[in-house]
Amino acid sequence: MNTRVEEQDGKWVAFLEGEMDTAAALEAQQVLKPLYESGGRDVIIDCEKLEYIASSGLRILLGILKGAKANGSKVVLRRVNDDIRDVFKLTGFISIFDFE
Repeated sequence: MNTRVEEQDGKWVAFLEGEMDTAAALEAQQVLKPLYESGGRDVIIDCEKLEYIASSGLRILLGILKGAKANGSKVVLRRVNDDIRDVFKLTGFISIFDFE
């Protein structure tokens, strides 16, 4: 799994690529750490190249959402494919995240 975070136009943008299984989620969590305390910046998580997400990956995204909201920031999931969207539907996360 490849994960990177960039600052673009005053927002944090995270790019997730590959399979976020349990082992990869631990590594991704370290890269995504700045997003937990967004510092008032909105967060965009680009999932265009995300192929799979395990429950540990969902917990990471939920932690980012909680941290960002506590700082007054918004979190948006961008370019989520149908398979990943189905995981969000099955877990009920579809109603707590914003999608583009």
